[in-house]
Amino acid sequence: MSVMVPSTTPAQSAGNEALESALFQLDRAAERLGLDDGLRNMLATPRRSLTVSVPVRRDDGNMDVVQGYRVQHNVTRGPAKGGIRFHPATDIDEVTALAMWMTWKCALVGVPYGGAKGGVTVDPAQYTTQELERLTRRYVSEILPLIGPDKDIPAPDVGTNEQTMAWIMDTYSVSAGYAVPGVVTGKPMTLGGSLGRAAATSRGVQIAALAALGRAPEGVTVAVQGFGKVGAGAAQFLADAGCKVVAISDVTGGVYAADGLDVAALRAWVAETGMVRGYRDADELGLDELLELDVDVLVPAALEGAITEANAPRVRARLIVEGANGPTTPEADRILAANGTVIVPDILANAGGVIVSYLEWVQNLQAFSWTESQIERKLRDMMESAYGEVKSVAAERDLTLREAAHVIGVGRVAEAHRMRGLYP
Repeated sequence: MSVMVPSTTPAQSAGNEALESALFQLDRAAERLGLDDGLRNMLATPRRSLTVSVPVRRDDGNMDVVQGYRVQHNVTRGPAKGGIRFHPATDIDEVTALAMWMTWKCALVGVPYGGAKGGVTVDPAQYTTQELERLTRRYVSEILPLIGPDKDIPAPDVGTNEQTMAWIMDTYSVSAGYAVPGVVTGKPMTLGGSLGRAAATSRGVQIAALAALGRAPEGVTVAVQGFGKVGAGAAQFLADAGCKVVAISDVTGGVYAADGLDVAALRAWVAETGMVRGYRDADELGLDELLELDVDVLVPAALEGAITEANAPRVRARLIVEGANGPTTPEADRILAANGTVIVPDILANAGGVIVSYLEWVQNLQAFSWTESQIERKLRDMMESAYGEVKSVAAERDLTLREAAHVIGVGRVAEAHRMRGLYP
């Protein structure tokens, strides 16, 4: 039995493609695990999905109305956990796919959460800081019944940051009548944030990449697609480890330097200009070109669906480490596997963020804190342990790393369902 994908318009959205990918991966894992049809359908169906209209008062007095979403895919292993993204292409299908991936990710790395995701269909670059604050607070007021430190804990994602989390924490706390720092993670330190959280996803990508390399990083060539919160940090950490980062791109374009880019200087350039394009100490590079460079490691760290059936035959990297969620379609997966390309899947490679989010939440609930070195050690231990399990299952069952990761993650959630039973 195959899981049905919700119908959509003839011009299929990126969100629907992401949901198709997520359901395909679940279906294959369920077959390997021998799950019955009822349990398979339960795992494919979000526990709760909320769509809300979010009116926003603009600074000129006019009002916009945008769509917001919060999906709790699964809460069998613990409270729901997942980021909130502000992006013009965000829709309910994309949010549902991301929530599903979060469920398997949390189970895979052993944190006691279920998966959730939120989003607002908006381009944050078109709004002032004051407008974004009003938008965030109104969106939170609409999803307020779903979230809480014991129910559903949001975090930053594309288009949101620690300031967004501060507004969410404050809105929730005002409603509760007292400060509730544990309602979100990825907060500023002054409000109960954790040391090491801002760079956690990037650090996790580095840990996963170095584990998968199986050799010294010196001289290893790397290309990074996406230079935001995840990509910029991952490029820096890989360069610091001795890799040669030769290409980087963002939505404006890419840059290339055969002898290696000065990642710190490029970050300074982007902070000054807002874009990678135009960086003086490198050659210009087309967006599509970066994915097809002859490098040792490719890190897709932008949005989902970057590597497709169309461009996968031209991908020459021997190792792909997925910093983004869902950057490789199932069709591309098959092509890359046939070509001998190793992929460290998103639910493993970018799990550093949810691991340190969990550590932040634990610190909030118990009113204490760990040092940055303690946080980094815990992150490294959990990432390396999860990678070791995935590699072992892949070898034992002749699976790709993605297939093995989903077998582990889906299997743990399925076992939790079996142990808890069905009420009534």
